[in-house]
Amino acid sequence: MLAAGGSSRLGQPKQLVRYENEPLLDRAIRVAHEAGADPVFAVLGAAYEVMLDCLEGNPYAPRILINKAWATGMASSLRLGAAAAERAGVDDLLVLTCDQPAVTPDHLRRLVSVSKREHVVASYYGSRRGIPVLFPDFSFHALQELQGDAGARELLQDDAVLTVSLPGGELDVDTPEDLLVLLRSPAGLS
Repeated sequence: MLAAGGSSRLGQPKQLVRYENEPLLDRAIRVAHEAGADPVFAVLGAAYEVMLDCLEGNPYAPRILINKAWATGMASSLRLGAAAAERAGVDDLLVLTCDQPAVTPDHLRRLVSVSKREHVVASYYGSRRGIPVLFPDFSFHALQELQGDAGARELLQDDAVLTVSLPGGELDVDTPEDLLVLLRSPAGLS
């Protein structure tokens, strides 16, 4: 779960924004856990001390990774997470962020079931492929080679990448306007 960004456009740490009585950071960890992800890695960066305080006592006990290079872009968090997954000997890596309230445990389970450990499977929304994404272990090396702020976008353009529709996936909390949309959305969004 990628949560290292500085939330500069929002003006406050999006990880701590409360939605349906829980911070988005805790929500994403819960959703991953309920989908069967084990272990759950939380990649923190900007204001990580505050995030650690938020996670204290989290019932899902995520493994915390601190990305000191978070300001260089999302690729640094992906590299860190892929290396940790490889060390842990996991078969697949589900990559998600904390700012997409439409992501559910069911959606994450669909990514896993479509992959069958043979395909990268991306979410599809807003006429594009994006996160959450499931990367089988054969792709961990490519993730560890990423650079910059584009994340894994280039890897998702391969014709072999499968997709699973994520209704509402285009809503992520990047700006104050996005936050207003989230807070005005029906409780059934998540």
